[in-house]
Amino acid sequence: MSHFTTPLRVWKRPDQRWELIDELIYQSDRVGLITVPKGFDTDYASVPRLPLMFWFLGDRGHSAAVVHDYLYRTAEVARSQADAVFEEALEAEGEMSWFGRQAMWLGVRVGGWAAYDQRHPENKS
Repeated sequence: MSHFTTPLRVWKRPDQRWELIDELIYQSDRVGLITVPKGFDTDYASVPRLPLMFWFLGDRGHSAAVVHDYLYRTAEVARSQADAVFEEALEAEGEMSWFGRQAMWLGVRVGGWAAYDQRHPENKS
């Protein structure tokens, strides 16, 4: 069963991004062991600040968002796999309902192509 083997430990930098104090390790049933290194920076999940949307979906799933950012940045897996791991990691965190996880997954499927393709135009998926 997928699970985080280490807790998320971060500090907020002056540029409003978050940086890992220790590595974050996630065991994925889909792709195996993922180790996000100490020093990795993230902005967590980019949930639009629209009425109710942020209230329902925002400020949760931070560990899953870090793993997703890492997979997008490194292209260790295809974008579709990274998005599936994001949904899987959201479930492993246990903070969101099925509906919330599906909404977050749909958000990265619909809007994540630009961020992924900008970094990895050779790996479109």
